[in-house]
Amino acid sequence: MQQESEKTTYDREPNGEAMSPDVRDAKGSVGDEENQGVAPSAPPLSQEDLPSGPPPCPRAKLVFHTQLAHGSPTARIHGFTNVKELYAKIAEVFNISASEILFCTLNSHKVDMQKLLGGQIGLDDFIFAHVRGETKEVEVIKTEDALGLTITDNGAGYAFIKRIKEGSTIDRIKSVCVGDHIEAVNDQSIVGCRHYEVAKMLKEQTRGNPFTLRLVEPKKAFDMIGQRTRAPKSSEGKMVSGKETLRLRSKGAATLQEMPNEFEDKAIRKVDELLESYMGIRDQELATTIVEAGRDKNNPDDFAEALDSVLGDFGFPDVFLFEVWGALGDVKNGRI
Repeated sequence: MQQESEKTTYDREPNGEAMSPDVRDAKGSVGDEENQGVAPSAPPLSQEDLPSGPPPCPRAKLVFHTQLAHGSPTARIHGFTNVKELYAKIAEVFNISASEILFCTLNSHKVDMQKLLGGQIGLDDFIFAHVRGETKEVEVIKTEDALGLTITDNGAGYAFIKRIKEGSTIDRIKSVCVGDHIEAVNDQSIVGCRHYEVAKMLKEQTRGNPFTLRLVEPKKAFDMIGQRTRAPKSSEGKMVSGKETLRLRSKGAATLQEMPNEFEDKAIRKVDELLESYMGIRDQELATTIVEAGRDKNNPDDFAEALDSVLGDFGFPDVFLFEVWGALGDVKNGRI
């Protein structure tokens, strides 16, 4: 992340309303002259030079409430601009290592993939952090081309299972659950890999030959023990609440922005479904980036060029790009 001499923080009033940014000098906070050295004195103002009206109200930081999903006191965090910094803030207030956090859900302590924290957080959302629990190893024999897994990642180096297809190879292994972090394949660590890299590695496993998955399940509260959750067949639920959201980006600072409009919301959902169909991954932030790249493009060639400039590492196949372009057109024209 690029370092800047000034840091922008988004503030909110005690009643929860978002305020405009304050720019704070790197040497100290606003008005903290003792920490900034001696400045030249200005001549005293006369009475008519003084500003009229009440002084501006002090502004509080934009604060989010958080708990550990398996149970903990409520803590407050602020000052993060991406997912890694968010995990570091959570780890700090609960006195744990950031590497223990597998993923976060919004407004639910359950392993609910509809509430998974993606690239956006509503200003009133409550963050639940799911931490490492038991480690387990399972042997898998690939009997079909697809294992029946949908993979996502937490944006900080951990890939985990977001969906299990009913009746699939993985569905028949009852110890494998939605929310399990895939730590290694055949003793090869995949910590630090993106979800599409893990999906590709699993797809390349030879059919008929056994391989081993080392999984880490989220730590469970007592009321969740024995629960084997599976993402529903319906489309993903909204990830945010409130009229404004904090958009977390893998590159660059977080920004406050309006919730997606109806077109964007439908387009993001459709692209997310296409990602699962073609690549075996789900990623709302990735889907949002794809929709943004195609918003003002007039033809599929311009769209492909724009997508390659921001997501060239993915190497999307042409058939996927045409499917996405067609879906964006269907949404714009009201056919979806």
